[in-house]
Amino acid sequence: MSGFKRYDEEFKQSLVNLYQTGKTQSELCKDYGVSASALAKWIKQYSQVRLEDNTILTAKQIQDLQKRNAQLEEENLILKKASAIFMQNSK
Repeated sequence: MSGFKRYDEEFKQSLVNLYQTGKTQSELCKDYGVSASALAKWIKQYSQVRLEDNTILTAKQIQDLQKRNAQLEEENLILKKASAIFMQNSK
């Protein structure tokens, strides 16, 4: 068995919300039995960013979007290369 606990997304978000409403990190760590490093990571991950159009995203959502964007860029590059190969073969 591994030496760390697994927490679900809802639990992590609720602790971040408590932190953002005034609870200290040390209080949350003590009250909920989580490590300070885990809580700091969650705060960074789930803190919200407001965009110009008032859309609110978490750092995790931004990271997921960046991963998806990189994947789509790679697929696009593959399709461009395949298209160039097919165009050469059709001449």
